[in-house]
Amino acid sequence: MDTALRFVFFVLVIGVLTVFTHIYLYRRLFRDTSGSLAWHRAGKVLLVALCLPLTLSWFVTRLLPLNALLSMATVVWTWMGIAIYLLLTLGAVDGVKALGRKLQARKAARETPAAAPTPPAPAPVDEARRLFLARAGASGAVLATSGVVGYGAWRAFHPPVVSEVAVRLPGLPKALDGFTLVHLSDIHVGPIIQRRFMDELVARCNALKPDLVAITGDLVDGTVSGLGPAVSALTNLRSRAGTYFVTGNHEYYWNADAWTQALEGLGIGTLRNRHVRIGDAAASFDLVGVDDWSARNRGGARGYDLGAATAGRDLSRASVLLAHQPSNWSEAAQAGMGLQLSGHTHGGQFFPFTLAVAAIWRNDQGHFQQGENHLYVSRGTGFWGPPLRVGAPPEIVKVTLLA
Repeated sequence: MDTALRFVFFVLVIGVLTVFTHIYLYRRLFRDTSGSLAWHRAGKVLLVALCLPLTLSWFVTRLLPLNALLSMATVVWTWMGIAIYLLLTLGAVDGVKALGRKLQARKAARETPAAAPTPPAPAPVDEARRLFLARAGASGAVLATSGVVGYGAWRAFHPPVVSEVAVRLPGLPKALDGFTLVHLSDIHVGPIIQRRFMDELVARCNALKPDLVAITGDLVDGTVSGLGPAVSALTNLRSRAGTYFVTGNHEYYWNADAWTQALEGLGIGTLRNRHVRIGDAAASFDLVGVDDWSARNRGGARGYDLGAATAGRDLSRASVLLAHQPSNWSEAAQAGMGLQLSGHTHGGQFFPFTLAVAAIWRNDQGHFQQGENHLYVSRGTGFWGPPLRVGAPPEIVKVTLLA
């Protein structure tokens, strides 16, 4: 299946799931909680109004100007997070009710004599009790969702935590012992994350006094013309060896070539399947960068090419690889990369996707080591989609290299 067909299939599946989710929410929050036709109509109008832009968000973000998108994206993506937690909580309530009915049926079956000529008639439905339970379940779900979403939004916009890790890098000259890198990944500057967020992020990075700043992809979700003012905050980053960037999969949704040219214009080095020497003639190491692992088969993309990135490199030299996804760590380790810095997974970003990501990705977040080879997978510095962080706080990673 080629890329276009996979994309169409993905959009259709997500669209169908979104529609059925909203139908379920209408039934549980509106139809089951009142007999009022006006209440039912209000629920239908509200959920259709929330469902349509969410279903068509991929196309809408490419048609509307950024200013118009800002308010809409905030509402739509926040609703996505709310809908997910409403689905989970209401589903849990329905699961408990179904289990209770099943246990009651088993109890009734045990108490009914085996030779009974006719089964007992089912008890009449108490409409008032049914309505009370429906309202109690819906109210409980709304309250629980409000608490979780409120915390998740606070955590998403709250300054990222600083995670510090020390890595003993094979071949690192003693003169560079203690060299520090600040690792940023998955910032996702876009309709919601704007200049104010970026200014705060830059200030926090500068406070760490890094020797080098590395950005491992998914920096943007939009065009150069729309997001240039927000991204230009990166020019205020201060480090002795500069700032370097590699592409993530989201850059290819918004013209990766245009973005790498724009970043170069801001004084940020872009490593597209190449390496540079960090340090001086007396002491240095190689900083290697590759295009995103999934970039192959995308229009105009060069694609991941570790061979090209390391061509002509002295294998005895210390090396740090910047690669958006951790998928290629084994290959990178075999190629002599002492440390790989990656992101992409977001650590799941919010529960229950934290569990799904941990199950799918062997190296989902944090520091991993095999022999002398190291990998650090960032949970990401921003967020994508719902502005939520639950169980996976955003982070700035400070890496100290040891000789």
